Amino acid sequence: MQEADIIILGAGAAGMFAAIEAGRRGRRVVVIDHAKAAGEKIRISGGGRCNFTNTGIAVDRFLGRNPRFALSALRRFTAQDFIARVDAAGIAWHEKTLGQLFCDGSSKEIIALLLNDLRRAGVDLWLSCTVGEVRRDGGGRFVVETGRGPLRAGALMVATGGKSIPKMGATGLGYRLAEQFGLPVTETRPALVPFTFAEQELAWMAPLAGVAVPGRVGCGKTRFDEAILFTHRGLSGPAVLQISSYWREGEAIQVNLAPGQDVTNFLAAEKKANGRMALRTALGKLLPEKLARLVEAQAGVDKPLAEIGKPQLDEIGRRVTEWSLRPVGTEGYRTAEVTLGGVDTDALDARTMEAKGVPGLYFIGEVVDITGWLGGYNFQWAWSSGWVAGQAA
Repeated sequence: MQEADIIILGAGAAGMFAAIEAGRRGRRVVVIDHAKAAGEKIRISGGGRCNFTNTGIAVDRFLGRNPRFALSALRRFTAQDFIARVDAAGIAWHEKTLGQLFCDGSSKEIIALLLNDLRRAGVDLWLSCTVGEVRRDGGGRFVVETGRGPLRAGALMVATGGKSIPKMGATGLGYRLAEQFGLPVTETRPALVPFTFAEQELAWMAPLAGVAVPGRVGCGKTRFDEAILFTHRGLSGPAVLQISSYWREGEAIQVNLAPGQDVTNFLAAEKKANGRMALRTALGKLLPEKLARLVEAQAGVDKPLAEIGKPQLDEIGRRVTEWSLRPVGTEGYRTAEVTLGGVDTDALDARTMEAKGVPGLYFIGEVVDITGWLGGYNFQWAWSSGWVAGQAA
């Protein structure tokens, strides 16, 4: 039987960061992952440049049954703390819209930072290693059956992520382990994911595939102003991904293709300036051409602006700014960036991420019922939750 102080399941952002912190404290740590390489979701994130954190970290930008659970970890290891490590590693970065921070070069630089710190901390990394039965022995220690034989430790950290992007090996292992040890798991579903639509909507959406426009997408009282992208399956883009975390099946979403614009007044002014102008030409000053033509066609207008009365201009304005659509679903875990829901935070200690009823058992990162907005929030949760667990185990 091989021995360690801490076994960590999952070599993603949270798992590696927890291992680094624990290793620096002199703990014997083994990180196990079935993948051939560590940090695969880091590698593909941010278009290959890793949106590693956000300058606007705040608890109201996280979802879950109790988002305030995240406060303790987020306050103790902040975005600025992670930025300091990125700077110390000599990794160049830049800030994009809405506080999102990306590497100037490749996301592989973040993975290299983590792997270097793992080595310096003396952590053992077992890749391409299967995980079988997990149990506690008579002395209360955790035993994990692995492809390299059984491994025993006093502490077990579960950093296996959620169900999103199964082609990269995502499974529900973390949820099964939580239930095995008596911890409740809240409902899980895909989040930060594109919407799909019924055939009647796709008939006009599909020809717009590839068209992007700055817009506003809402569901209930929540709104996001970012890009909207039309696809051959429906709608995507940052605004759509964001609102998907708040949407439930059967609900409609509200789409505004020209936020901040009074479209009716704009068209009235264009009419006054040049009444012979076609509606699509005027709308083309606000929208991409294909979208302008679609609005014109759906409004049933085939006459110049001069012949369009105010009631019809009002209706056209509403078509642009108050579009109600009802998705039939999402693209699911296949393309979801994260999983909403997970291990119930009521069962965990916010200061350490340890299970309240199972000493030595920790859950960190995406497997926990804490999900951030798009834009670096979920990586910061991984760093912060991993850091506090690494300090405690």
